[in-house]
Amino acid sequence: MRVFLTGATGFIGSKIIPELLKADHEVLGLTRSDAGAEALASMGADAYRGTLEFPAGLIAGVENADAVIHTAFDHDFSNYAANCEKDRKVIETIGAALKGSKRPFLITSAVGFGQSDNGGPAIEDVFNTAQAHPRIASELAANSLLEQGLDMRIMRLPQVHDLYRQGLVSYYIDIIREKAAAPFIGDGSNAWSAGHVTDVAKLYVLALDKGLAGARYNAVAEEGVSMRAIVETVAQGLGITTKSIAREEAQAEFGWFAMMAGADMAASSALTRERLGWTPSGPDLLSDLKSMDYSVFTNRHS
Repeated sequence: MRVFLTGATGFIGSKIIPELLKADHEVLGLTRSDAGAEALASMGADAYRGTLEFPAGLIAGVENADAVIHTAFDHDFSNYAANCEKDRKVIETIGAALKGSKRPFLITSAVGFGQSDNGGPAIEDVFNTAQAHPRIASELAANSLLEQGLDMRIMRLPQVHDLYRQGLVSYYIDIIREKAAAPFIGDGSNAWSAGHVTDVAKLYVLALDKGLAGARYNAVAEEGVSMRAIVETVAQGLGITTKSIAREEAQAEFGWFAMMAGADMAASSALTRERLGWTPSGPDLLSDLKSMDYSVFTNRHS
């Protein structure tokens, strides 16, 4: 298949490209720059120029593909709600271009929407529409397109990591690196699920090749790593101590990150593994956090 891939030069998209090529697919990768086009060519992919800010400009790329994988997202958290709305518009625009066909359309979401009101790890067969998190717009858009007959498949991501980036943990490091002590809320028992970026990339291709319309897949290698363990590992890397803070102190310590720091984002991938035969094998989150070079760390989420 010829796959139109958004976010093709990004953290996850750039890892998906070699997996698609190994599976004998062709890749048409979205980029906004000459440097991006050169990077795509070096990976064996064709370049398509466009931006998320102009969704209509993506239509020709969609029309020139047998499937679409959408990984691009604007991670500017100072404008997060607007960026989630932008993602909804991109999904709807791509979906409109796919109407009348059975071409697969894989979108990207977060594991938290699989968490029921009764608590416990998030699972694939739950979609909790009561959540107020703005990123839910992506899955709601996908559901609407599914009801219109499109082949929608939803990839739910945990903290995706390697030695250079670790999802929300990267933002945490940026926030606390100049502090005397690394804070966690309460006893730090809230847990975050995680997956190594190479395993996540492989799952996207499995979902493309073997997935089903309407399915949700959790790219989770570790069901839950406690926030305390994450903070202790980061603190060791930065050469600082740790401290427990009350939930009421979180806003002063973290700013916008306060709602994330105390969240429980544990998730299971049991159904994903069973249905797609996915067996993650990459390093775990704490291993990457222990091995990374904190002296040169920058949170590169553009």
